[in-house]
Amino acid sequence: MTRHYYRPILSSDIARPDAAYAFGAGWFSSVEILQRGAAPSVVPVNAVPAEALAMLTGPRPLAVQRPQIMGIVNATPDSFSDGGLHAAAHDAIAGGLAMAQAGADILDIGGESTRPGAQAVAPQEEISRTVPVIEGLRRAGFTGTISIDTRKAEVARAALVAGADMVNDVSGFTHDPALAGVAAAADVPVCVMHGPVDPATMHHDPQYDDVLLDVYDWLEARIAALEAQGIARSRIIADAGIGFAKTQEHNLVLLARLSLFHSLGVPILLGASRKKFIGTIGNAPQASDRAAGSIAVALAGIAQGVQFVRVHDVAQTVQAVALWRATRAGRTQ
Repeated sequence: MTRHYYRPILSSDIARPDAAYAFGAGWFSSVEILQRGAAPSVVPVNAVPAEALAMLTGPRPLAVQRPQIMGIVNATPDSFSDGGLHAAAHDAIAGGLAMAQAGADILDIGGESTRPGAQAVAPQEEISRTVPVIEGLRRAGFTGTISIDTRKAEVARAALVAGADMVNDVSGFTHDPALAGVAAAADVPVCVMHGPVDPATMHHDPQYDDVLLDVYDWLEARIAALEAQGIARSRIIADAGIGFAKTQEHNLVLLARLSLFHSLGVPILLGASRKKFIGTIGNAPQASDRAAGSIAVALAGIAQGVQFVRVHDVAQTVQAVALWRATRAGRTQ
């Protein structure tokens, strides 16, 4: 039997029909049905099977009414986005504190570049880059969420001891079989991203039968695997992995129907900031010149209900989100 996938068609319009279901700051009253090898169709929400509707409308404990801003702190010498701006610990700490002051809810600390073609970093090197930053942020008084961006159990364990309280794995917890157990034992939130291909080779002609549904199925399977390893669904965030083993066309297909991933029943994170396709479409060869395009993509994702956006340009994104919300609500929020 052909499987049906259900994508809520979200709106943030101030006029909401009585029969609509609330979703974050928006609502939906129609759903697009997708299936492999067939044209999509749109049906009213009352035509959606009860089990599928429950996944769309059930509680998401990690999500809140306002989109959460995750600031990127790359403690690496070879980041594609900032050219090693935060390679030194004191620079990374200062950068993270500036993001927090600008309104970042989460700081995502990474010690291994995952740009296309990047080579793996030894765990001890990654620890030496990230742990001093995490400890420094906590000593400086940052009390918000600190995420460790790593594929490795050893690094995550050290980061959690140092003061991190979330694990963000670009490999979707496939690179190191021990990482899920570390997160489960610590009972911290995790972000599982679609990134099954090694960064060193992920840009080599990625192929999908149907990129939207292939990524969905993969994330669904990974969420089930994490639950089986002791991580509650209520602690899981999903990320479609924009720019990871995906062409520009793949990225755009995913972004156009990003709300499909709400059917996973977990909050969604969008991490598209300064990615290559933004530079290509926006005529911005230098990553540092892609703030406007990155914000446009973030707002497009928020319009589709994503609860977390991972960004480099925190202050500008916070301002844009505040104005986006106010103009749709007709009041400040």
